[in-house]
Amino acid sequence: MKIRQNIRHWAAKKALTTPVVGDVANDKLVDLHTSIFLNKADEDRREERRAHLDSFFDATMDTYVAALEAGFPEAEAREITHVQANFDFFNHGWTEMMEIPGDELEPHYRRYESFFGDHGITIDDPLGEFRPAEGIVEATETPEKLETPEYENALAGFADDVYVETDDGETVVGGETEEPEEVDPSAAPGLDEDEASA
Repeated sequence: MKIRQNIRHWAAKKALTTPVVGDVANDKLVDLHTSIFLNKADEDRREERRAHLDSFFDATMDTYVAALEAGFPEAEAREITHVQANFDFFNHGWTEMMEIPGDELEPHYRRYESFFGDHGITIDDPLGEFRPAEGIVEATETPEKLETPEYENALAGFADDVYVETDDGETVVGGETEEPEEVDPSAAPGLDEDEASA
Protein backbone atom coordinates (compact mmCIF):
# COMPACT_ATOMS: atom_id res chain seq x y z
CA MET A 1 0.00 0.00 0.00
CA LYS A 2 1.19 3.51 -0.64
CA ILE A 3 0.79 5.87 2.29
CA ARG A 4 2.09 9.29 3.20
CA GLN A 5 4.34 10.04 6.14
CA ASN A 6 5.28 13.38 7.59
CA ILE A 7 5.83 15.02 10.97
CA ARG A 8 2.12 14.82 11.72
CA HIS A 9 2.17 11.02 11.55
CA TRP A 10 5.14 10.88 13.92
CA ALA A 11 3.23 13.26 16.20
CA ALA A 12 0.21 10.94 16.10
CA LYS A 13 2.42 8.03 17.15
CA LYS A 14 3.80 10.09 20.02
CA ALA A 15 0.34 11.27 21.06
CA LEU A 16 -1.29 7.83 20.98
CA THR A 17 1.49 6.33 23.10
CA THR A 18 1.49 9.13 25.71
CA PRO A 19 -0.78 8.86 28.79
CA VAL A 20 -3.69 11.33 28.99
CA VAL A 21 -2.83 12.94 25.63
CA GLY A 22 -3.48 9.55 24.05
CA ASP A 23 -7.20 9.61 24.84
CA VAL A 24 -7.67 13.03 23.24
CA ALA A 25 -5.55 12.06 20.24
CA ASN A 26 -7.51 8.83 19.84
CA ASP A 27 -10.83 10.66 19.59
CA LYS A 28 -9.49 13.29 17.21
CA LEU A 29 -7.85 10.70 14.96
CA VAL A 30 -11.05 8.65 14.85
CA ASP A 31 -13.00 11.75 13.78
CA LEU A 32 -10.38 12.56 11.15
CA HIS A 33 -10.33 9.06 9.65
CA THR A 34 -14.11 8.87 9.58
CA SER A 35 -14.26 12.22 7.78
CA ILE A 36 -11.61 11.26 5.23
CA PHE A 37 -13.25 7.99 4.28
CA LEU A 38 -16.81 9.31 4.32
CA ASN A 39 -15.72 11.90 1.78
CA LYS A 40 -14.95 9.01 -0.58
CA ALA A 41 -18.47 7.62 -0.18
CA ASP A 42 -21.55 8.70 -2.08
CA GLU A 43 -23.09 11.66 -0.27
CA ASP A 44 -26.38 9.87 0.38
CA ARG A 45 -24.53 7.01 2.09
CA ARG A 46 -22.31 9.02 4.43
CA GLU A 47 -24.49 9.48 7.50
CA GLU A 48 -25.60 5.85 7.58
CA ARG A 49 -21.93 4.79 7.76
CA ARG A 50 -20.64 7.39 10.24
CA ALA A 51 -21.31 5.55 13.51
CA HIS A 52 -19.90 2.31 12.11
CA LEU A 53 -16.70 4.01 11.00
CA ASP A 54 -16.34 5.82 14.33
CA SER A 55 -16.54 2.58 16.26
CA PHE A 56 -14.37 0.69 13.78
CA PHE A 57 -11.58 3.27 13.69
CA ASP A 58 -11.64 3.55 17.47
CA ALA A 59 -10.80 -0.16 17.62
CA THR A 60 -8.02 0.16 15.04
CA MET A 61 -6.23 2.71 17.25
CA ASP A 62 -5.64 -0.20 19.64
CA THR A 63 -4.32 -2.27 16.75
CA TYR A 64 -1.90 0.53 15.85
CA VAL A 65 -0.47 0.73 19.36
CA ALA A 66 -0.24 -3.08 19.57
CA ALA A 67 1.67 -3.18 16.26
CA LEU A 68 4.09 -0.53 17.54
CA GLU A 69 4.57 -2.54 20.73
CA ALA A 70 5.24 -5.63 18.58
CA GLY A 71 8.13 -3.75 16.96
CA PHE A 72 6.63 -2.64 13.65
CA PRO A 73 7.86 0.70 12.26
CA GLU A 74 5.31 3.51 12.33
CA ALA A 75 4.46 3.19 8.63
CA GLU A 76 3.81 -0.55 8.88
CA ALA A 77 1.76 -0.18 12.08
CA ARG A 78 -0.37 2.42 10.34
CA GLU A 79 -0.61 0.35 7.17
CA ILE A 80 -1.88 -2.58 9.24
CA THR A 81 -4.82 -0.46 10.38
CA HIS A 82 -5.52 0.69 6.83
CA VAL A 83 -5.49 -2.94 5.67
CA GLN A 84 -8.04 -3.72 8.39
CA ALA A 85 -10.21 -0.88 7.13
CA ASN A 86 -10.02 -2.13 3.57
CA PHE A 87 -11.08 -5.60 4.72
CA ASP A 88 -14.08 -3.99 6.39
CA PHE A 89 -14.96 -1.84 3.39
CA PHE A 90 -14.74 -4.88 1.12
CA ASN A 91 -16.97 -6.93 3.41
CA HIS A 92 -19.58 -4.17 3.27
CA GLY A 93 -19.29 -3.68 -0.49
CA TRP A 94 -18.01 -0.14 0.01
CA THR A 95 -15.64 -0.39 -2.93
CA GLU A 96 -15.56 3.36 -3.53
CA MET A 97 -13.92 3.82 -0.11
CA MET A 98 -11.19 1.23 -0.65
CA GLU A 99 -7.54 2.26 -0.97
CA ILE A 100 -6.54 -1.00 -2.67
CA PRO A 101 -8.43 -3.17 -5.15
CA GLY A 102 -10.09 -6.33 -3.91
CA ASP A 103 -7.61 -8.66 -5.60
CA GLU A 104 -4.83 -7.17 -3.45
CA LEU A 105 -6.48 -7.91 -0.10
CA GLU A 106 -4.93 -11.37 0.15
CA PRO A 107 -1.32 -10.23 -0.56
CA HIS A 108 -1.69 -7.48 2.02
CA TYR A 109 -3.00 -10.00 4.53
CA ARG A 110 -0.09 -12.36 3.84
CA ARG A 111 2.49 -9.63 4.49
CA TYR A 112 1.20 -9.24 8.04
CA GLU A 113 -0.08 -12.78 8.50
CA SER A 114 1.93 -13.44 11.67
CA PHE A 115 0.60 -10.33 13.44
CA PHE A 116 -2.91 -10.84 12.11
CA GLY A 117 -2.85 -14.50 13.16
CA ASP A 118 -1.66 -13.62 16.66
CA HIS A 119 -4.65 -11.31 17.06
CA GLY A 120 -7.35 -13.31 15.24
CA ILE A 121 -7.60 -10.84 12.36
CA THR A 122 -8.83 -12.17 9.03
CA ILE A 123 -10.33 -10.63 5.92
CA ASP A 124 -13.75 -11.76 7.17
CA ASP A 125 -13.04 -10.55 10.72
CA PRO A 126 -10.97 -7.38 10.30
CA LEU A 127 -10.76 -6.53 14.00
CA GLY A 128 -10.18 -9.97 15.51
CA GLU A 129 -9.43 -9.59 19.23
CA PHE A 130 -9.51 -5.81 18.89
CA ARG A 131 -13.28 -5.95 18.39
CA PRO A 132 -14.75 -4.25 21.48
CA ALA A 133 -16.93 -6.30 23.80
CA GLU A 134 -19.93 -4.13 22.93
CA GLY A 135 -19.30 -4.76 19.24
CA ILE A 136 -19.22 -2.36 16.31
CA VAL A 137 -22.17 -0.29 15.16
CA GLU A 138 -23.76 -1.96 12.13
CA ALA A 139 -24.17 -0.20 8.80
CA THR A 140 -25.98 -0.85 5.53
CA GLU A 141 -24.03 -2.96 3.07
CA THR A 142 -23.87 -2.46 -0.70
CA PRO A 143 -22.90 -5.96 -1.91
CA GLU A 144 -24.04 -5.14 -5.44
CA LYS A 145 -20.91 -3.01 -5.84
CA LEU A 146 -18.79 -6.16 -5.57
CA GLU A 147 -20.41 -7.58 -8.70
CA THR A 148 -18.72 -5.01 -10.97
CA PRO A 149 -16.31 -3.17 -8.65
CA GLU A 150 -14.64 0.02 -9.85
CA TYR A 151 -12.41 0.79 -6.82
CA GLU A 152 -12.33 4.41 -7.96
CA ASN A 153 -10.21 5.57 -5.01
CA ALA A 154 -7.90 2.54 -4.91
CA LEU A 155 -4.23 2.66 -5.85
CA ALA A 156 -3.12 -0.68 -7.28
CA GLY A 157 0.35 -2.16 -7.63
CA PHE A 158 1.69 -1.63 -4.11
CA ALA A 159 0.83 -4.97 -2.49
CA ASP A 160 4.36 -6.30 -2.03
CA ASP A 161 5.56 -3.78 0.57
CA VAL A 162 4.69 -0.56 2.36
CA TYR A 163 5.48 2.42 0.15
CA VAL A 164 5.91 5.71 1.98
CA GLU A 165 5.60 9.05 0.23
CA THR A 166 7.54 11.67 2.18
CA ASP A 167 6.84 15.39 2.39
CA ASP A 168 9.27 16.08 -0.44
CA GLY A 169 7.46 13.66 -2.76
CA GLU A 170 10.04 10.88 -2.55
CA THR A 171 8.67 7.33 -2.35
CA VAL A 172 10.55 5.10 0.08
CA VAL A 173 9.99 1.35 0.02
CA GLY A 174 9.73 -0.49 3.31
CA GLY A 175 8.62 2.25 5.64
CA GLU A 176 12.13 2.84 6.92
CA THR A 177 12.09 6.62 7.17
CA GLU A 178 13.85 8.02 10.22
CA GLU A 179 11.78 9.22 13.15
CA PRO A 180 12.61 12.79 14.17
CA GLU A 181 14.28 13.15 17.56
CA GLU A 182 11.94 15.83 18.87
CA VAL A 183 8.26 15.35 18.12
CA ASP A 184 5.47 17.52 19.52
CA PRO A 185 2.36 15.34 20.02
CA SER A 186 0.14 18.41 19.62
CA ALA A 187 1.08 18.39 15.91
CA ALA A 188 -0.85 15.15 15.42
CA PRO A 189 -3.64 15.14 12.83
CA GLY A 190 -6.83 16.29 14.48
CA LEU A 191 -5.01 18.04 17.32
CA ASP A 192 -4.03 20.98 15.15
CA GLU A 193 -6.01 23.13 12.75
CA ASP A 194 -4.69 21.65 9.50
CA GLU A 195 -6.46 18.35 8.91
CA ALA A 196 -4.84 16.49 6.05
CA SER A 197 -4.81 12.91 4.81
CA ALA A 198 -4.42 10.01 7.23
